[in-house]
Amino acid sequence: MARPCLLSVLPLLACAVSCYRAPEMTLSEIEAARASLSNELIEKTVRRPNTDNHFVPGVPGGTYHEFCLADPKSFNLLIAEKDAATMSVLSPLHQYLADYDIVARAWKPHIASFVIDIDEANDTLDVIYTIRDDAWWSFADGRPRVKVTSDDVVFWYDEICGDEACGSSAYNAQFMPLEDGTEARITIEKIDDARFVFHFPRIVAEPILSTNMDFGPAFLYRPAKERGGADAVKKLFTVAADPRDIPSCGPYFLVSYTPSQRLVYRRNPDFWDKDANGESHYYPEERVCQIVGDTNTGYLLFKQGKIEDFSPSPEQLEDAVAGARNALTADGEPVADAGVDGYTVFNADGAMSASFWSFNQNPQNRDEPYYAWFTTKEFRQAMSCLLNRERIIQQTYRGLGEPTYTFFPAANKYYDENIILQYRYSHAQARRLLAQAGFVRRDDGFLYDGSGNRVSFDLTFSSGGGAVLSDIAQIIVDECRKEGITVTPRPTDFQKLVEQLMGSYDWQSIIIGFSGGSVFPTQGSNVWVSDGNLHLWYPLQPSPATDWEARIDYLYHEASCIVEYDRAKPYWDEYQQIILEQCPVIYLVRGRSFFALQNRWDMTNVYFDNRNGAETAYLYLR
Repeated sequence: MARPCLLSVLPLLACAVSCYRAPEMTLSEIEAARASLSNELIEKTVRRPNTDNHFVPGVPGGTYHEFCLADPKSFNLLIAEKDAATMSVLSPLHQYLADYDIVARAWKPHIASFVIDIDEANDTLDVIYTIRDDAWWSFADGRPRVKVTSDDVVFWYDEICGDEACGSSAYNAQFMPLEDGTEARITIEKIDDARFVFHFPRIVAEPILSTNMDFGPAFLYRPAKERGGADAVKKLFTVAADPRDIPSCGPYFLVSYTPSQRLVYRRNPDFWDKDANGESHYYPEERVCQIVGDTNTGYLLFKQGKIEDFSPSPEQLEDAVAGARNALTADGEPVADAGVDGYTVFNADGAMSASFWSFNQNPQNRDEPYYAWFTTKEFRQAMSCLLNRERIIQQTYRGLGEPTYTFFPAANKYYDENIILQYRYSHAQARRLLAQAGFVRRDDGFLYDGSGNRVSFDLTFSSGGGAVLSDIAQIIVDECRKEGITVTPRPTDFQKLVEQLMGSYDWQSIIIGFSGGSVFPTQGSNVWVSDGNLHLWYPLQPSPATDWEARIDYLYHEASCIVEYDRAKPYWDEYQQIILEQCPVIYLVRGRSFFALQNRWDMTNVYFDNRNGAETAYLYLR
C-alpha cells in the first residue's frame, strides 16, 4: 500500500558496535565469494513473487503469533505518525482511502472509491471520493457501531493534518506552489455523508497519491479538539486507555495490552473486505504480538515455533536456511509430502529501499567545527568516496546485496540507469576532494580543516536489532581512519534517535533508512523538499538554505504538476542528478531480503518480492 502522507523512519537492523574486524579482500575475491555464497543460499530458498494477485478463499480460525521490539507510546493515530512502534500497533485498526496495486501498477479503491475530474481550461483538478456503504467504526466489546462518513476524513484533513499546532507530518503536503510563485492549499469539501472532494489549485500527476490518507474517528477526536485544542487531541488514547475503547474500521480490534509483554488482537466481523465466501480475508481469529527486546530473541522464538514469521538478517540467514523444511520448491510449487512441522524460507531480489549516511547541516550547530565540514559539498563527496560498499556487502550482507548508485529504484518509472553516483569508493579521489576543500593531513597522521580543527565526528545509528548497522559503522570508521579522520560510532535508542532528528537536531552524522521504496517520484514530500519536517539534514527551512535545495524544490513541485512522461522526465532527471552530485544523503547498498514462515500455514496465498514484501493478508491455517 502506498502511504504518501507520512514517511515513517524505521531502523535497519543495528546493535552495539562490534570490535571484530574481518580481513580485507580484493575486489575479485569479494565478487567470487559473493557469487558463490549467494547462489548456494538462493538455491535452498523459495522464489515466489506476486505476478497476478491470485488468491483463493481461506478458512477463518487460529492464532497468529508475531513479535515487535518496542511498546507503543500511545494508541493515538496522530502520535503514531512519528513513532514506528505505535503505527505498527494501530495499523490493523485503520484504513487508507485507496490502495496502489503494485502488480497491476494502478490505483484501486480501498475504503473509498474515487473519480478524478480535470479542468484543463482552468488548470485545476478535483478528486471525488465516495466511502463504502459497509465501512463501520466498530468496538470490540459490542457497543453500537458508527458509520464511517465523510465527516471523519474532512475533520482529519482540516483539523488534524491541517492544524499546524497538531504537528502532523502531513501538514506541509497540503500546500503546493503555483506558477506565479505564490502558494495555495489543496482544500477538502464535504458533499454529503458518503462523498467529499479534494480541490487542487493546479493539475498534478498523481492526485490519488497526494490525497490518500488514513484517519481517525471524528466522533471521538472532534470533542477532544473542541474541549482542549491540539493538546487535548494528543492526550487522547494514551497507553493507559482501555484498548476496547478504541474503535476499528480495519480487520482487527485491539483487545488487550500488557506493557513490555504482549498485545492481543481479535478479528473484526464488520470489516468490509471480504473473500468470495463473504469472509474477511484476514483469516486468523486472533493475533498475539509479543514484545521482545531485540530481533535475536524474536529469532529464537521463531526457531522454537512460537512465532509465525521472521525476516532473517544476514548473520542469521545461513542458520535459518540450514534449519528450513521448505513446503514449496525453489520455484514456489507445493511439495506433495510437506508436513506442518518446520518452516519455509522465501527470497526476494534486492530491496527497493536502502539505508544511507547523512550529515547534519542544521545552522543551530553553526558554532561547531563539523557544521562547516558538513555544509561543504566536497567534504560530503569525499565521504561518499570513502564508503566501501563492496566491503559492506561481503562482510555484513554475506554477499547478498548490490551497491546503490542511483537515487530512484528500478521500479520507479523515472529511474534511469545512466543517472548514477560519480563519487564511488576511491581513497585517491577522496584525498583530492578534501584537499580542494582546504583540508590538510599533518605529520601526526590526522586530517585538519583550514582553521586547524582536527576532523572528528560521531556516527549515530539505531541500537535495536541485529549487527548489520554496527558492522557497517565499523567499516566506515576503518575507511575514514585511513585518511586521518576519526569517526566515533554512537549506537542510540531508536526513540532517542527520532527525537534528535525531529526535535533537538543535536546529532552529527547518521546511518538510517526510510521504509518502503519510491515507486512514485513524489513520495517523500516531507523529506526532499526543504520545508519538510523530515528534510533530514536541515528540516523545516523557512526558505531554501542553498541554491541547490531551491532548485530541488522547484523541480519537485513543477514535475509533480506534469502528467505527460516525456515532459516530466527532464525535471526528474535533473532532480536526481542534483541529489547525487550534492550528496546530502549517501546511499549504501540494497540488500537481498528473506522471509520465513511456519509450515502450519497454507502457502497458497503467500507471496514475497522486493516490491511489496511479504504478502500475508490472505493467510490461513493448513
